[in-house]
Amino acid sequence: MAPAIPLSACKANEPPAEGTRRRFAGQERVFYCGYWVKTHVVPADTLAAKKRLIEALTRRLFNHTEHGLNIPGTRLDEARRAHAAETDPARQRVKAAMLAGALFNRAADIFRNLVELQACGIEILSDNPLMRECGACLLEAMELGRCVLHRSGEEGIDELWGEPFRAFSIPLEDFYESRYIKIAQVMRDIDRMATAMADSLPRIAAFSGLAEPVLALAEAAKVTAETLRTDADIFDVWANMVAAAECLSGPRLVDSLRDAPAGSHNLSDGLNLIQDGRDLIFYIARARTPMPKSTRDFIDRLAGYVATGRTSLLPLRLPD
Repeated sequence: MAPAIPLSACKANEPPAEGTRRRFAGQERVFYCGYWVKTHVVPADTLAAKKRLIEALTRRLFNHTEHGLNIPGTRLDEARRAHAAETDPARQRVKAAMLAGALFNRAADIFRNLVELQACGIEILSDNPLMRECGACLLEAMELGRCVLHRSGEEGIDELWGEPFRAFSIPLEDFYESRYIKIAQVMRDIDRMATAMADSLPRIAAFSGLAEPVLALAEAAKVTAETLRTDADIFDVWANMVAAAECLSGPRLVDSLRDAPAGSHNLSDGLNLIQDGRDLIFYIARARTPMPKSTRDFIDRLAGYVATGRTSLLPLRLPD
């Protein structure tokens, strides 16, 4: 399995322009944000291709967001009435998220039927009323997406809610290019977190051997972020990331600290912090979308732990 390719792979004195394409070991890659990101073949820009993409993006969205949002499009009117009638702010947020889910599924239902009509030889123009309704559903869902949390409960990931609308409204080639930029941003944030952990935690005697497994996880996570589930090497890529994450799991870390020297740092807090960092890297890589607030908060907590020996409390998370 090839590692992610950073800027250092470029031998020129000056970094290439954003969007530059080159081949490494026979694989085309595009340069964004200091990383050479793996590219993929863009399908023909047809309704059928957009239908498949939007369905895949919608499944991915429900996979990464809080539970209970996958409301059938047939219940859109019910979801809208429930949201409109709610006055409690906390419950209203959840019902807004459920309404967003129903809107996404309504859009997918419309698109599916339009593609079936097109397959029967019926021409579907861009100004077709159903096409306009599909776009309106996706746009409204995207606006409601700010009410939705990641499944971890830490923050929202608005980008996932905007992707189906972009796939609907812009050429597929442009959509793929926007994803390469996001993947490069994911790689950058994974490296930020891993570097912060590898540079600071080994200063504490009990965690002196932590740098290697953290950096190994980061490398595996970056490769996972640029790999599609349909790629031939997904079996090695996914297994490598999971195995790397398990090296930072609770039982293994606890065993490694069995004979750790006592010090001023609370080792239980340190273990929890390491596992929070591991989980966040995992979340970001799987979603292929940056989580900037969670990344900043984690790095701040890490700095606080190294300085004081204690970590700040996290907000309660939703059940996973």
